Amino acid sequence: GLVLGIYSSEKDEGDAQFTNAGDAFDRLVSGKLRELLSICGPPLKKGKTRIFHGLHQDFPSVVVVGLGKKNVGINDQENWNEAKENIRAAVAAGCRQIQDVEICCVEVDSCGDAQAAAEGAVLGLHEYNELKQKKKPVVTPQLHGSAESEAWQKGVVYAEGQNLARYLMEAPANYITPIKFAEHIEQKVRSFSNVNVHIRPESWITTQQMGAFLSVAKGSAEPPVFLEIHYLGGANTNDSPLVFVGKGVTFDSGGISLKPSSGMDAMRADMGGAATVCSAIVTAAALNLPLNIIGLAPLCENMPSGKANKPGDVVRAKNGKTIQVDNTDAEGRLLLADALCYAHNFNARAIVNAATLTGAMDVALGSAATGVFTNSSWLWTHLYEASVLTGDRVWRMPLFEHYTKQVTDCPLADMSNIGKYSRAGGACTAAAFLKEFVTASHWAHLDIAGVMSNKDEVPYLRKGMSGRPTRTLVEFAARLSQDRHN
Repeated sequence: GLVLGIYSSEKDEGDAQFTNAGDAFDRLVSGKLRELLSICGPPLKKGKTRIFHGLHQDFPSVVVVGLGKKNVGINDQENWNEAKENIRAAVAAGCRQIQDVEICCVEVDSCGDAQAAAEGAVLGLHEYNELKQKKKPVVTPQLHGSAESEAWQKGVVYAEGQNLARYLMEAPANYITPIKFAEHIEQKVRSFSNVNVHIRPESWITTQQMGAFLSVAKGSAEPPVFLEIHYLGGANTNDSPLVFVGKGVTFDSGGISLKPSSGMDAMRADMGGAATVCSAIVTAAALNLPLNIIGLAPLCENMPSGKANKPGDVVRAKNGKTIQVDNTDAEGRLLLADALCYAHNFNARAIVNAATLTGAMDVALGSAATGVFTNSSWLWTHLYEASVLTGDRVWRMPLFEHYTKQVTDCPLADMSNIGKYSRAGGACTAAAFLKEFVTASHWAHLDIAGVMSNKDEVPYLRKGMSGRPTRTLVEFAARLSQDRHN
């Protein structure tokens, strides 16, 4: 199969314009493609497709995809590069149409940006069907022509990174337990000589005095694991690393503060923070990015057994602070508290944590963007600029002292794991809680609860767990590796 792009005309009337590859193919078939397009209906709108059969012996099926207007770029209202997003969406739609006619190989027009085209193709074709007997045909996308092969390959690696996170998040919780998660990541980096993986057992977690993390884990029969990944890509292995921390609750029942049964199955993806940061490190290694990255993922289940945390219990975190557990379903911040304390051991250049932390984040921003709470404008700028390129957006949220008071005014302990005004500003009070375990001057907390899954909002992702914002984390790391000012 072949996927070719076409731009909308600048005015309402007039011929639509093919990409260079589209023009070349049209000449190859003596203008038949343009002729067929002109007689088979109105001009192709952005993201829409049209398929033709029998035009050329090498390509039994040719899909033309609408790219929208030609000279678009960064859209300041949308906070993304519109041209790249248009390409991703169009190519994904075209590749799926090739899959629908059961052709197993597709050549893709670069559409002027081979990286974006590769991302659209590889992300658009991905589907978790490991456990189904009936599967869609596997389609292998490749670049049409060879002029931009390096950019295409980079896009493939970025997309495969996000697909790894999607795989981990989508898999059932009995298939991705804490230890199986860690082993899956270990297997993914086995071929890289500059990546070391440490799968820390419960005994190690105990010696580290991670009482908050252990208090969540003790409710489950599955033992907890602390996954630690060291990627040494910098020129000097002693250079200060970027530290990624990810919440790794492989299933979240809510504990004694039990969640409603409707939709609880989606809580297999409550390790989305761990999935995205670990996948970002796997991707950084595949791209051979010139910086050091350390990944930390506290992994466990949150279950309601006789050993589980009870509302009102007080636990002690690694830094000695006591925490009153007023809601056992606010467990992610307990894991992260201890992991963030541990992250300070590494003289980090920056600490970035990601977590499907609060339903309040979903209420605030929906699936449009990841909420970012940070004490560093330098760090925010890098994250924001990375997200403009990837189309997987971020939005800055407040870290006011106003919210800190709501978690530190606590009757029995140094702090409570929920804000005293109940649900008001829930994403903000959660971030304020985490800030109490951070002394680093460059730290960002990414609340990814709203972007955890995709219904139909992102056209180049199928319905299901999204793996967002893996590509933004990778692009951020790439930008940090080039930044020499801090």
